[in-house]
Amino acid sequence: MIHPSKERTFVIIKPDGVQRSLVGEIVKRFERTGLKITALKMLVPKEEQCWTHYNKDEAWFERKGKVILEDRIKAGVSADKTAIEYGKDIVQQLVTFMTSGPVVAMVVQGNQAVNVVMKIVGTTEPMTSYIGTLRGDLTVDSYALAGVDGRAVRNLIHCSDKPEEAEREIKIWFGENEIIKYRLVQEQILYDVNLDGILE
Repeated sequence: MIHPSKERTFVIIKPDGVQRSLVGEIVKRFERTGLKITALKMLVPKEEQCWTHYNKDEAWFERKGKVILEDRIKAGVSADKTAIEYGKDIVQQLVTFMTSGPVVAMVVQGNQAVNVVMKIVGTTEPMTSYIGTLRGDLTVDSYALAGVDGRAVRNLIHCSDKPEEAEREIKIWFGENEIIKYRLVQEQILYDVNLDGILE
């Protein structure tokens, strides 16, 4: 079992975050919390890589597609597909968006890394993300608008929602040889029980 301070999570700054020059702001928010970046690279994702990453099943397609159907009806836009088809469109739209330009992928490590990153990022729906979160502060898009426009929501970032999911996603985007094991001086302040060596 790994020490809790070594928990890893996976983050992608999506094309909208890169295009809006928010990479530094986003990385800064993670680092200010005390999390450590152990891998970081810019790349243009491949379509197959994205489909593997999103890893959705029929039940997910049905559930999400129903929401799109409801949003289209409320907006007075025609609904000419089944819920499952609209659900699959979500992932296809994400794949199209994610492969449209460069992204920044990273592995972030620290105590409760998955939950801390999710708290900093905010909910996937930008309109319900609290002020103070990255999505709450830095975007005005919404699922409803994206659904009506037939495109992926512009919510800046993907982050893993469970430690086991983080480990699965990390393997899609990074080889273990790309992840650097190192110690930050600040880790002594965060994790050393006795703060040994602070006083001279």
